Amino acid sequence: MTLRVAILISGGGSNMMALADSMTGDHPARPCLVLSNDPDAGGLTRAQAMGIPVAAVDHRPFGRDRAAFEALMQTHLTDAGADIIALAGFMRVLTPNFVARHAGRMLNIHPSLLPKYKGLNTHARAIEAGDHEAGCSVHEVTPELDDGPILGQARVPVLPGDSAETLAARVLPMEHTLYPLVLRRFAQGDRSPVLLP
Repeated sequence: MTLRVAILISGGGSNMMALADSMTGDHPARPCLVLSNDPDAGGLTRAQAMGIPVAAVDHRPFGRDRAAFEALMQTHLTDAGADIIALAGFMRVLTPNFVARHAGRMLNIHPSLLPKYKGLNTHARAIEAGDHEAGCSVHEVTPELDDGPILGQARVPVLPGDSAETLAARVLPMEHTLYPLVLRRFAQGDRSPVLLP
């Protein structure tokens, strides 16, 4: 059975494209939807050009009512028949109820070597801490932010003179390599971590 993957984005969708490009041939999954909280997200146009159905639920009119926002997102996910949800630069914190509904079926990529630097500004925090390496992690989504079981990590050196921007530029290609590898294994039922140097 081919699994259906919904990819959630907020911006340009570079990780979305890496995931979608990987789901061909003998891959056990296919993209069924790209969903964004920003109707102007560049990734929606990119997904449409790839022939993937898209939808947008603008979070702004909902204010603090995250449950109503998520209920409308869930309608799109249900209509698309999503088996797996892959967060790829989705910049909204999901409620415990939404996460529980998709427990064991939702992945996220985070630009740090978790458990270090959950949340935002990960590259600047790694540099400020004097770390010699940084990277990215793919993990299962749980109600605690950036806290689920780690399914893969990729590492890059922190170089002398690095800024948050230069470090991010080295980490991003590793994200594009790691996330598709993890998704493929996850779709095959393999939860063993993928570790890239």
